[in-house]
Amino acid sequence: MTGLIKGKKILVMGVANKWSIGWGIADRFIDEGAEVIFSYFDERNRKSIEKLLSGKGLNPEDFGIYKCDVAEKEDFENLFEIIAKDHGKLKGVVHSIAYSNKDELRGKYYDTSKDGYLLAQEISSFSFVETAKYAKEVLEENGTLMALSYYGGEKVIKNYNVMGVAKAALEASVKYLANDFGEVGIRVNAISAGPIKTMSAKGVGQFDLIAKGFIERAPLKRMVTLEDLGNSALYLMSDLSSGVTGEILHVDCGFNITG
Repeated sequence: MTGLIKGKKILVMGVANKWSIGWGIADRFIDEGAEVIFSYFDERNRKSIEKLLSGKGLNPEDFGIYKCDVAEKEDFENLFEIIAKDHGKLKGVVHSIAYSNKDELRGKYYDTSKDGYLLAQEISSFSFVETAKYAKEVLEENGTLMALSYYGGEKVIKNYNVMGVAKAALEASVKYLANDFGEVGIRVNAISAGPIKTMSAKGVGQFDLIAKGFIERAPLKRMVTLEDLGNSALYLMSDLSSGVTGEILHVDCGFNITG
């Protein structure tokens, strides 16, 4: 334990299971002594979080675990009202939420449906903007907002399609929000993670081929791990990165420099 975020209250949104990037980050934060708070989408999601905590030998009842469907404005309002009441000020928020219909993650991008496009944008990008809006009132003066992105928002990745466009919007939002929040001392950054075999990744057509190509081209010749991402998130959440905002930090074993 480094003590960098010990005792700090941090909300992690989007933990689905043990393969989730959100869990890799939350797990690292817990080990660092942070008071991690979770939001969940549905009861199945809640039970998964409780199981993960129990697996670490922790009592889920000792953690704040609150419902928030990011497609529902009322859920956003309730989430941050409850957090303010139960926990007070937050050091930071980690937004690890993305979604697209599987049918949109294969074939030609021009075949994207309007509904599929709007859904991906709403859940994967706009929800971070709303998170920032509602979190503003409960963040410490030196608070931090963090999002999770992917290289498909910068370059064309086969079959990533509508999610690539949503990630591009997310990364632009990170920069605009960093500019908005800078005057009150809140930093806004994102981690662009290399491919990991999450449940979401399984929906991307030919993901195994993407992963194979990644290993061949990445300078470190390996996949990214949840530990890699947890360590980088710790840096961005801590005061070690006090002068960093509006950045998209690539944690991808160097893959982005070869593309």
